[in-house]
Amino acid sequence: MTEPSRSLNASSLCQRLRAIAAIVLAAITLSLLTATGSFAQEPVPDGPAPAPWGPAGSKRQNTTTVERGKSKGGVKLVALLTGDGQQIEQGLIWRVFRTVPRTTKSKLVLESREPSPLVKLAPGEYTVNVAFGRANLTRKIVIKPDGPPFEPFVLNAGGLRVTAMVAGKPAPPGAVSYSIYSDDRDEFEGNSAVITGAKPNLIIRLNSGIYRIVSIYGDANAKVEADVTVEAGKLTETTVTHTGGKATFKLVTRAGGEAVPDTRWTIQTADGDSVKESVGALPTHVLAPGKYHVTASSGGRLYQNSFEIKDGDNISVEVLMANIATDDNANRVSSGATTIAPTNGGMPMDFRNP
Repeated sequence: MTEPSRSLNASSLCQRLRAIAAIVLAAITLSLLTATGSFAQEPVPDGPAPAPWGPAGSKRQNTTTVERGKSKGGVKLVALLTGDGQQIEQGLIWRVFRTVPRTTKSKLVLESREPSPLVKLAPGEYTVNVAFGRANLTRKIVIKPDGPPFEPFVLNAGGLRVTAMVAGKPAPPGAVSYSIYSDDRDEFEGNSAVITGAKPNLIIRLNSGIYRIVSIYGDANAKVEADVTVEAGKLTETTVTHTGGKATFKLVTRAGGEAVPDTRWTIQTADGDSVKESVGALPTHVLAPGKYHVTASSGGRLYQNSFEIKDGDNISVEVLMANIATDDNANRVSSGATTIAPTNGGMPMDFRNP
């Protein structure tokens, strides 16, 4: 082979090598472009990453994985005054409970005073209580990852305002208080108390239904009872009219004398029913119109009187201490309790006919 021939073969070989290199480079570039396009179009996974991103069960880097069944779903709690959709915007207390596994006990997991809280809870069954004043509703809800976005609670609630009158005028502040009882029965087969010691003119929020009001003027037996019906979405107003009179009691050694301190008092009706007991020198009580007996206990002795009170009265009832009998030796006062009936003009009083 001549020298020109060798030079031509070497030149052809170099050209072939350059062509092969260009083809390889083009193939590598095309492969990279194809891989990049494929990655950009892949959806974000919501479970363990499969191959070829790594060994089975591994998770892709920079990817947040949320396993199904363990995510916390958000649900909005909404309270409605009535079934027509009137939403309550204030004055609510929400409490969410969940039953402790393998027990019957419930655990408080959330409490909120927001009108419509958005709660995020793990899937499962919960008991929700919403309170609106004295009105409330308790029911169960089920949280699911694909469940409804809100849970409505229809309280069917209304309002009750009680006005108290005494002697044709609004009752003085602090003179009247009342209790509200529902139709439900307690463990003693009595009506369940919804609220006690309530003050007049306040709006009490209640579930719709029939209630009994027991209103007391003073602290004894001047009371009025009435049944009222509370309607959902409405304010019910009722007026109670009281009758009664005030009586101040004092035990004295003589008419118009100073009151004996530390005296125990028992007030009874003319039929002997107990009305009020108290301790003091000058106790004052409001009593329903009628006839009464009063017993004062002091120094181991009992002293009695009877009286009558009318609507609007403001009277003072004196119980007079009579002479105390001595024992047979006349050396000391008898230690036994003695009932001494005070006299009226020198004659014993008839308790049944004052």
